Amino acid sequence: MKILWTDGSANPNPGPGGFAVIEEQPDGSGKPVVLGSEKDSTNIRMEGLAMIAAIKYAADEPCEIHSDSEFWINVLTKWAPTWANNGWQKKTGPIKNLDIVKELYSLYSSHDVKLVWTRGHVGTKFNEMADAWAGKARSGTKL
Repeated sequence: MKILWTDGSANPNPGPGGFAVIEEQPDGSGKPVVLGSEKDSTNIRMEGLAMIAAIKYAADEPCEIHSDSEFWINVLTKWAPTWANNGWQKKTGPIKNLDIVKELYSLYSSHDVKLVWTRGHVGTKFNEMADAWAGKARSGTKL
């Protein structure tokens, strides 16, 4: 099983954005495996795109995705199933970032993915690594 850590950021928010996917290695190290960016984005968009990239990177292999985005974990596990059943509508108005929501939910629903929430910015090794690489991606770093 692939163990992946994701993070995304925009600075300022909104502004230039970047995301990173870190693969935890069996020897306890980690390495960036996917980086991405958008010139005009938000933290939320970048977090969602990081999760999309992680699932695509894992391909057909089961994966465990660690994320500090409680929002996207809630989207996938609580809200998107209802939104999908309601024709991608919610009672309170339009769904923001619907393009990402639909793609991510489709990938999540069709792959063997375990989501693990981790508190951000508290020194967790791979969460900090993902955050640092998301910042590098935002600045134009490529793999």
